[in-house]
Amino acid sequence: MISITALSLRPALAVLTTLIASGLIYVTGERVKANTREAITFVAAFINAALVYSMIPAVLAGKTIKLTVIEIVKGIGFAFNVDAAGMVFACVSATLWILTSLYSVGYMRGHGEKNQTGYFAAFAMCICAATGICFAGNLITFFIFFEALTIATYPLVVHYRDEEGTRSGRKYLAYTLISGQIMFAAIVIVYVCCGTLDFVPGGFIKPEDIPMPLMLILFFMMVGAGMVKAGVMPLHSWLPAAMVAPTPVSALLHAVAVVKAGAFATLRVVLYVFGPESAEYCHGADILAWMAVITILVSSLIAIRKDNLKARLAFSTIGQLSYIVLGICILSPSAAAGALYHIVAHAFMKITLFMAAGAIFVTTHKKNISEMVGIGKRMPVTMTAFAVASVGIAGFPFIVGFVSKANIIVGALEQGKPLFACTLIASALLALAYLMPVVYMAFKKDVTNPDFPCKAEASKPMLIPLVITAVIAVVLGVCPNFGLHLYDLACMAGNAIFGIGGSLL
Repeated sequence: MISITALSLRPALAVLTTLIASGLIYVTGERVKANTREAITFVAAFINAALVYSMIPAVLAGKTIKLTVIEIVKGIGFAFNVDAAGMVFACVSATLWILTSLYSVGYMRGHGEKNQTGYFAAFAMCICAATGICFAGNLITFFIFFEALTIATYPLVVHYRDEEGTRSGRKYLAYTLISGQIMFAAIVIVYVCCGTLDFVPGGFIKPEDIPMPLMLILFFMMVGAGMVKAGVMPLHSWLPAAMVAPTPVSALLHAVAVVKAGAFATLRVVLYVFGPESAEYCHGADILAWMAVITILVSSLIAIRKDNLKARLAFSTIGQLSYIVLGICILSPSAAAGALYHIVAHAFMKITLFMAAGAIFVTTHKKNISEMVGIGKRMPVTMTAFAVASVGIAGFPFIVGFVSKANIIVGALEQGKPLFACTLIASALLALAYLMPVVYMAFKKDVTNPDFPCKAEASKPMLIPLVITAVIAVVLGVCPNFGLHLYDLACMAGNAIFGIGGSLL
């Protein structure tokens, strides 16, 4: 008999809160004032965050939070299981939903966007799916929410309802739905071979369970869906195409939910389904690691050539998400913790960059970097936040990106893989090459640009969130455990996967 407590109900309530909010916004959005629609968003966001945060003490104490809602078939339930890894992603999504909602209000009103009801409803549904992904207890539950996220994101990608948006939306669906169905086929085969689908730290597939080369085929059938959403090359082209959507949608794609869900799916498949032993035995981890290396370097080189700011940031995301994939595939507790913490680090840094890009566009209608010479004089706060996030992406000390990347590098050296460490160092230099010229041009002295005659920052609903995220990036760089103990949670997850105790970096 399953014991249901107030604690075990919280993951389901966190999912349900966002689902109800999405429905209320969609049903009532056109009949009520915009303030009411936005109030529903904020109330749901704060309730969701409170529910997620309330589970942190129990997880840190080593308690298990489980809930089986319904048994789908014998031995497989629609189930939630809250662990340290899921809590890291859930805390990021819950926190950034609040800040992105505030930013969205400023952007949508400032830019006079249409279809705002559909936008806020779909955004809430994306957070619902992301929360479900975080707390899914098995592959079937995970798959349901993973596909729900795909469907919920589509209206946001095609928000403008124009030809370019429709074309990008079709491309997005083709990549994500096809890879999702391939993943489902692999799930069925794994269940037949192993008799279980429950996530287990260290994995439940043993080398003797599935013969080679079938195990390697299943590895990529299952991890492929995560690779698509995480933008691992050559499965990345949907992501730059999706930049036709409004900037808050780009922030959702890159920092809050979608690409992070892809990285998290890779984590679950490699370390909680196959586990380090089987992932190494079938050589899947090695192949995926080198794909991540190629993605990191090539995407960075492409980013340098992009003049459109959002396009440059999109290719930056492709490279940065492969940091997480590489950290996972190094198969080291330090690297696994670093990969998980990079979900946090990249989220706060990259959302700052996209929010800054959106603030620039709404205020000046400039999209291209070549048009932004001297913009720092008009928007000093925005561009200072952009500069902070830029050096953080490059891995400078005292900014959160340094913490996650240092752990991944340590893990690579521990495993005797110095080339992976060198890749991350080279990537840091490339990040400086594609982001710092933007900062330099913005604050370039002795330049008078008639387009930027005086100081004029974006509206407060847009400015405040990007300042907060930039500050958090610095605070977490100095004190990685500040507030929600996300670094401790990442270390707990890394230790649990490899069956060890103690602390990491």
